[in-house]
Amino acid sequence: MELVVLNQAGEDTGKKVALNDSIYAIEPNDHAIYLDVKQYLANQRQGTHKSKERGEVAGSTRKLKKQKGTGTARAGSIKSPVFRGGGRVFGPKVRDYSFKLNKKVKRLARVSALTYKAKQNQILIIEDFNMDAPKTKMFSSMLENLKISDKKSLVVVSEQNKNIYLSSRNLKGAEVITADNLNTYQIMKASSIVITEKSVGVIETILG
Repeated sequence: MELVVLNQAGEDTGKKVALNDSIYAIEPNDHAIYLDVKQYLANQRQGTHKSKERGEVAGSTRKLKKQKGTGTARAGSIKSPVFRGGGRVFGPKVRDYSFKLNKKVKRLARVSALTYKAKQNQILIIEDFNMDAPKTKMFSSMLENLKISDKKSLVVVSEQNKNIYLSSRNLKGAEVITADNLNTYQIMKASSIVITEKSVGVIETILG
């Protein structure tokens, strides 16, 4: 598969980039995508939720009433879950939601996601660019020239660039990511993926 290389003005530069069929034209695996997205979202969870059980709430341990003869259920502690202010039964506990996923499954998931985007013509290749200072207006005009300003876009750059990141931060629906951090969740979430020329090679090195 070959795609034309565009400049920041959205014009054809006359250059073309060949995309590796082993990355952008495979038989997609939906279950691998599901597992990788599930792991990504699970890793975002802090897992710091906690409620107190009956042994942890403050309160007297005095027996409330005699065991028999009251005509009501027996009660041994004010901290019982059946009383207001008592402990909670089966409440949330601090836990780690992350789980292991094999590298081959993660690679298959990313390749499958990129294949879907390639089939739907949602991948654009752009010339490598740089910014001397954070310029949101410049970044916004680039998206407008590429006709994706009204879509969720993911711009993939070859290396970390603080100015490009800061330029995109205020724009709703626009994200910037380095090629080595490209993940299935963000690929599937984006309506358009803009990849710089150098990033094509980095992606091929990692996933090829």
